[in-house]
Amino acid sequence: METANNTAITVTATINAPVTKVWEFWSKPEHITKWCNASDDWHVPYADNDLRVDGKFKTTMAAKDGSFSFDFGGIYTDVQENSLIAYGIEDGRHVKIEFTEHDGATTVTETFDPETTNPIEMQRGGWQAILDNLKKYTEANV
Repeated sequence: METANNTAITVTATINAPVTKVWEFWSKPEHITKWCNASDDWHVPYADNDLRVDGKFKTTMAAKDGSFSFDFGGIYTDVQENSLIAYGIEDGRHVKIEFTEHDGATTVTETFDPETTNPIEMQRGGWQAILDNLKKYTEANV
């Protein structure tokens, strides 16, 4: 079981919505709490997001049954409105998110450094599930 290597992981989703709406739903805490979970038995009871270079974010992810929760946070290193977000996670890993609009839809591509605890496929699956939830939430609320 492979848990880490030097190769970044990439997930992507094409969302049937303009980039301005996708950007808004990705970045505003009142929306983040509606979609930023990998499965239906988890939720996001808290999100804070200061989307600017050197701004911080924190998202609390929690099991709905109350058995476990954790904070996911970091600091933004690059923010180009409706185009690019980059940040460092508190554990030292890096993430880059690109937003590309085409024909009324927006492709979101997230590339992130893997962590060393969980298998690569589990990490890819979790991040993809969260991105898929952004797609579902955005398309249902456009």
